[in-house]
Amino acid sequence: MKWFARKSRQEIWDEAIEWPLGDIDAVARISAICGAAAHSAIGCARSDKGERARYERAAKVAMEIAMKISDDLMRDDAVHRIVDLCMTANDIKTAQILFRAIHASWIRETVQRDHPTLVE
Repeated sequence: MKWFARKSRQEIWDEAIEWPLGDIDAVARISAICGAAAHSAIGCARSDKGERARYERAAKVAMEIAMKISDDLMRDDAVHRIVDLCMTANDIKTAQILFRAIHASWIRETVQRDHPTLVE
């Protein structure tokens, strides 16, 4: 009875990436990953172990993609999105590390305004 067999859900961060991925495509993919993982990040903040594993996989893939972005401003914007995801999941340690990687002053100021706990 293959009709009723459950197929595992394919997540956007589990999809294979065809390299080289351009900077614009990379930022769009990171944005999609962060959007798809937002619900898991909320569950992660509530100590749901299944959602925590899902969030961690998404954040890891997003960080790997962000490291390969060559344009500084685009990379900083992508890291900003990942920091927002980390803060939603209450993963302050990872968010602080990523915050230090942002070089553009106006993006740093935006992140500081949105998440003042990162500066402490």
